[in-house]
Amino acid sequence: MSDKELAQTERMNLLIDFYGTLLTEKQRTILDYYFQEDYSLSEIAELQQTSRSAVYDLLKRCEKILEDYESKLHLLRHYQVRIAQYEKLKALHIAEVDALVEVCMQTE
Repeated sequence: MSDKELAQTERMNLLIDFYGTLLTEKQRTILDYYFQEDYSLSEIAELQQTSRSAVYDLLKRCEKILEDYESKLHLLRHYQVRIAQYEKLKALHIAEVDALVEVCMQTE
C-alpha cells in the first residue's frame, strides 16, 4: 500500500469514527469490511451476496457522504487541531500541564 493509500485509509477510518453513526447499518458494515478488516471488493461482494461493482459504488458513495459531513461539520479538522495543540503543550514538559493534557486526550 502506498503512502497516499495509507493516508486515505487513515482519513476514512477517522471519518467513520466521527460520522459512522449517521450512515446506515449496511454502509457501516461495508466500510468496516473494507477499511478496518481489509477485505477485498470481491470478498465483500461475496459476503453481501452482491456484485463487486455494487460494493465499489457503495464505497465511493459512502466516502463522498463522509467527506460531505466533514466539509459541513469539520469535526475531524477540529480534532486534528486539538491534537496538534496537545502535542505542543506536552513538548513543554511541565508536569501539571502534562497531566491536564493527558486528561484532555483521553476524552477525545
